[in-house]
Amino acid sequence: MMLRIVNVEDHESQGFNMENLAQAQAEYNAFKERGLSLDITRGKPSAEQLDLSAELLTNVTNETATSADGVDTRNYGGLKGLTELREIFSSLLRVPTEQLYAQGNSSLVLMSQILQFHLLHDSPDGSAWAGQKRAILCPVPGYDRHFGLAESLGFELIPVEMDDEGPVLEQVAEYTKREDVKGMWVVPAYSNPTGVNVSPERAKALAELPATPDFKLLWDNAYALHHLGENDQAPVLDILDVCRQAGNPNRVWIFASTSKITQAGAGVAFIGSSQQNMEWYEACLSPTSIGPDKINHLRHARFFRDADGVRAHMQAHAAILQPKFEVTEKILDRDLGNVEGVSWTKPHGGYFITLTVPNGTATRTVELAAQAGVKLTPAGSTHPYGEDPTDSIIRLAPSMPPLEELEAAVEGLVACVRLAVAERGDK
Repeated sequence: MMLRIVNVEDHESQGFNMENLAQAQAEYNAFKERGLSLDITRGKPSAEQLDLSAELLTNVTNETATSADGVDTRNYGGLKGLTELREIFSSLLRVPTEQLYAQGNSSLVLMSQILQFHLLHDSPDGSAWAGQKRAILCPVPGYDRHFGLAESLGFELIPVEMDDEGPVLEQVAEYTKREDVKGMWVVPAYSNPTGVNVSPERAKALAELPATPDFKLLWDNAYALHHLGENDQAPVLDILDVCRQAGNPNRVWIFASTSKITQAGAGVAFIGSSQQNMEWYEACLSPTSIGPDKINHLRHARFFRDADGVRAHMQAHAAILQPKFEVTEKILDRDLGNVEGVSWTKPHGGYFITLTVPNGTATRTVELAAQAGVKLTPAGSTHPYGEDPTDSIIRLAPSMPPLEELEAAVEGLVACVRLAVAERGDK
């Protein structure tokens, strides 16, 4: 569960008057004159986080390239990926080892494969989607790369709202009456960008939902292991078993990767589903691949050793990330807490904070920030087609900058919000 911070009466006024355009302009100009160049656009790991897994670069040599079960990882083969790595992540992702495949470095590539395979091949649950009208449900605010991928493959993007338990069920149920709705994106833990966790009850309802036989939940566990502290950790839901009990065992495709766990450009991506789905996936995959990078799989297996090794590693990440989220929230609370219409999320994991500003001011805020040397994710990127109908949502990514730069960036952002709101109030 996330905590949404909103304007409340116990915030003491700090003298900020939305109509005081001159004051807001002066604050903004003062920041702009600092001539900074800061970036809080995407949720990239910081250099300090990447350093945590430096051992990956040295722990496999030509003499030690054989896996625990005797596989020479330098050679072809092993389409499912290295068994010992799959065993480590099986319990973490709650997917049986035989139904969890380890592949290349990008889970987005696996998502693209699944959509393309469904487009080109008959599946266990229906005919190929190519030539059919097709649409996909997109919880909002959501992940722009999910939306862009589906759009590039000819899917109509349909926004559905999120509440504190996940995608709003009534809206999803209404759309799944349509035969052209083929699936829905879901980020079940610490969702991008709101930090919402799908509740077990909502997951069960999504698994049981009446829909076409080939309707798929694209279950992206991108942040499932990315807790920010010891308390309020989101559990990894056993969505495979939930779908099986609902009588829809093939409904879900599960994705994950170590891109924000180890080396962002050289991690390992995972895909899992029912046994029948995975047999179909392998049949579709085999003409396109002779096997993934097993040397990289071996690096990761030796680095983590076991599931507890992954958990310990994630605690080290949290120790770096948590102070950055705390300082961001502190500045927002201090400087925007008394501005009507401004609120933000306080997630317990993941990589993002969602800032909500008064309707019609997000684009202007991002524009002002760019002019002052602070790069933000474009307004609207959290919605299909880049169109936020309220122009009010801004995604913040505190992870990459050093703490001092992050503080400056958030202070600059605050000045931009205040000016955008003042300009709007002055009209």
